[in-house]
Amino acid sequence: MKLKKSIIALVFSVFAASSLASSGMEGQLAPDFALKSSTGENLRLSEFRGDVVMINFWATWCGPCRQEMPLLDELYSRYQRVGFSLLGVNIDDDSRRAMDMIEELGVNFPVLFDARKEVSKLYDVEAMPVTVIVDRTGTVRYIHHGYKPGYEDKYLDQIRSLLRE
Repeated sequence: MKLKKSIIALVFSVFAASSLASSGMEGQLAPDFALKSSTGENLRLSEFRGDVVMINFWATWCGPCRQEMPLLDELYSRYQRVGFSLLGVNIDDDSRRAMDMIEELGVNFPVLFDARKEVSKLYDVEAMPVTVIVDRTGTVRYIHHGYKPGYEDKYLDQIRSLLRE
């Protein structure tokens, strides 16, 4: 059983690493998109040009997504006044589940709905969560697949570095 879990973890790690490498998105201009937000307005990524932007793809059925959501909200609250924006992109078919979850968790950053998975496909999202960090010029600088406790420290270092550029 322990060996089976180790093999599964290894396969997932290889998949995540190969997905990251094969996307070839780092260093490229982030694909622009517009989606309806939880407040009913349409938000377009290009409207945030000039800010460091974190795009976090998530789903209500994803345990690690739920685990990292309060930590992302803390980053957003802490850095939004200095040129940092965070867009949560939910991929659930039913946005009501996402609305219930963000209300339950007290999320303050904008949440967008990608029920048709068009934006997720643009960003080669194949598993949850995926976090993309875009610099002030609109270039994808970092991509993170999955979440484990401690990833928020990486996010913080990368955000601070990009805010200083």
